[in-house]
Amino acid sequence: MEPLFDFLRQFWWLAFPLFGGLAAVGGAWEKAARDRHERRLEVLRAKSELKAAQARELAPTSPPAPIEDEDFSPLSRLMASHDDVTARWLEYELDVGKTIDFPAMSDGRQPLTAAFLRAKKVADRLRPPSATTKLSPEQLREYRDAVTDFEVAFDVAERDARRLKDSAFTDPERKRLDTAKQLLTTAVDTAATPAERQLAYRRVRDELNGLISLSDGAIDVLEKQVALQLPRGRDAASP
Repeated sequence: MEPLFDFLRQFWWLAFPLFGGLAAVGGAWEKAARDRHERRLEVLRAKSELKAAQARELAPTSPPAPIEDEDFSPLSRLMASHDDVTARWLEYELDVGKTIDFPAMSDGRQPLTAAFLRAKKVADRLRPPSATTKLSPEQLREYRDAVTDFEVAFDVAERDARRLKDSAFTDPERKRLDTAKQLLTTAVDTAATPAERQLAYRRVRDELNGLISLSDGAIDVLEKQVALQLPRGRDAASP
């Protein structure tokens, strides 16, 4: 230890630059820590401002202006959009011709169709009883997001179904679909005799059996078009 003490006694002045260097390093580290803390605060402030802006967008103005026509309220517009997408979906669900042309729209095994049906279920669950229902800003935001998801999911599923058409079927199955489409024209042709229309209807069902599952609504609509009076037990013979 004695040589070390001798060295320190002779070169004690070196301690000042060393301590100065350590202090400078410590100061730089402290400044970097402060900078990181300031950046975190800026991010938190930005998020807080964004949430406040979103809340202001959904909150009613003060004092609230009287609504003379509920058709122009945000909730009524959301419900109208909801109804519009539902109507577009029902065009596929209730029209046998469209079901034959774009079978993926009625096939819950298709991933995009399944995603649309899930989004529909959420939107339907969150739909308020009427446009005059009082919703909190959070409830309105949740319903708005659900309707948006519903619209987007439908558009994506529809585009995919129109792209796929009957490509998922084999050649013999596509021929059966073509035959069913031709027979469907006869089944709803008012110029055909009742017997011809009934025979065509039954053959449409036979051709689609095992290929496409028609909804009860589609069958009801088609039967009204064909003007058949079938027994209510017909579902036992449904595909």
